[in-house]
Amino acid sequence: MSLRGKVAAVTGATRGAGRAIAVELGAAGATVFVGGRSTRERKSPIGRDETIEETAELVTAAGGRGVPVRCDFTVPSDVDAFRDRIESEAGGRLDVLVDDVWGGEADADFKPFWEQDLERQLAMWRNSVQAHLVALHRLIPLLTRRPGGLLVEVTDGDDEAPYSGMLAYDSVKVAIRRFGVVLAQDLGKFGTTSVAVTPGFLRSEQMLEHFGVTEENWRDAIAKEPHYAMSETPRYVGRAVAALAADPERERFTGRALASWTLMREYGFTDVDGSRPDWGRWYEEVVKPGLDPTAVDVSRYR
Repeated sequence: MSLRGKVAAVTGATRGAGRAIAVELGAAGATVFVGGRSTRERKSPIGRDETIEETAELVTAAGGRGVPVRCDFTVPSDVDAFRDRIESEAGGRLDVLVDDVWGGEADADFKPFWEQDLERQLAMWRNSVQAHLVALHRLIPLLTRRPGGLLVEVTDGDDEAPYSGMLAYDSVKVAIRRFGVVLAQDLGKFGTTSVAVTPGFLRSEQMLEHFGVTEENWRDAIAKEPHYAMSETPRYVGRAVAALAADPERERFTGRALASWTLMREYGFTDVDGSRPDWGRWYEEVVKPGLDPTAVDVSRYR
């Protein structure tokens, strides 16, 4: 699973899945340009403590080379500067583009759409859909300079995903998933693979805080949410993307919406604790039939 000599760019790499994907690409040997709004000198509007500098340091510590670039991906001039850093420091080479920018945490509110603040819901679109479009417009020309590139659009849910219960959030994630699928038709003529990838029930920094737990005692949250027994660390989807990026025959997946669990079945990687959470199978066999998750042998799905 070597990516030595390869160059990757990860948008939205400050925390969560974006950070973990960057770290796992680095662990495989890649140089990774990590972009996001939160720096040690300047926090993002949502005010969290994670920074792109920390992500870059984690990439380097894992065995790659992390390059932090402060970037608001809704602003074309910022993304131009991000592209220019790749041009100047990597000779314009870009082998893997992971488009994970999100920035909608503060606007997510699971109530009927007409009962929510309209501007907050439109801000979610700007911070995600608009940001993805700007990143794609500016960075795909680097990705298509040589055959063999990989575009990964990170979303929430695969093609079988049910309605999330929130119109704006759901439409954002469907749109991003669609980008990864349909761009295969445009990018295929350049020898570039395009996919969408989703994690399962993610133990991101924000979700751990939501349940009032840490990575060390995350199982305590199962009492509040029994399905959290099937959660996975962000590194799991990171390993999924790294395995896909290192696969010389990955073009067979182009145009598909993939998941951490479907790629686990293909490549056999594990989460950091050695388990293999299969949220897709759990959803089909436990969630959809309405079974009591506390009465199910979780080990059969991990």
